[in-house]
Amino acid sequence: MARHVLDGNPPITVELRRSARARRLSLRVSRLDGRVTLTLPHGVPEREGVAFIASREGWLRDHLGAMRDEHAVRLGGVVPFRGQALPVRAADRQRGAALRDGVLWVPDDPATAGTRVQIFLKAQARDALAAASDRYAAALGRSYGRITLRDTRSRWGSCTSAGDLMYSWRLIMAPPDVLDYVAAHELAHLVEMNHSAAFWAVVARLFPDHDRCRRWLRTEGDALHRVRFTD
Repeated sequence: MARHVLDGNPPITVELRRSARARRLSLRVSRLDGRVTLTLPHGVPEREGVAFIASREGWLRDHLGAMRDEHAVRLGGVVPFRGQALPVRAADRQRGAALRDGVLWVPDDPATAGTRVQIFLKAQARDALAAASDRYAAALGRSYGRITLRDTRSRWGSCTSAGDLMYSWRLIMAPPDVLDYVAAHELAHLVEMNHSAAFWAVVARLFPDHDRCRRWLRTEGDALHRVRFTD
């Protein structure tokens, strides 16, 4: 059976099968194991099936995401932070979230705890990503534009031709070297606005261990998107 891998975060493997009885393209997700199958009628070119998969990417990711367990952030629980499980605890007479002695303390209000944790993570992400971006820009002798944080599923970062950077703030939940790799990857685009061998040579110069961090994002990155902060 042929396969097609839909790029993104995470990559989605789609099994392609032919059916003499099929009258149209049909994309299905197994409720048992999440396996994705595209059925193609005989005579329909494979490239048409691949285009159909791409057109249904949003639906497919939503469907698969709904099947995975979510991790809700709440008082008394934990939240991923720099690759570790950070305890979230309530503190009286506290106005915002504060990290002390390996614990994230938030106001004793279950209704707002998740939102306050999210605000804390975004602030930490901005500082960490700005510092990493500054470091790699200096190593390249280049400058970048502005930094924007978003909550994107399809990519962890991007760099425009004008040098503006976009990062997923959820990178702060990953191990620090993974965050650093994404910053090195995007800053390398200041030199090579592509993914050629020359681009990867720049990445390797900035971050020699990039293969390991890329693998971590492929295998573990989806868990970061399953962390939920609000109901």
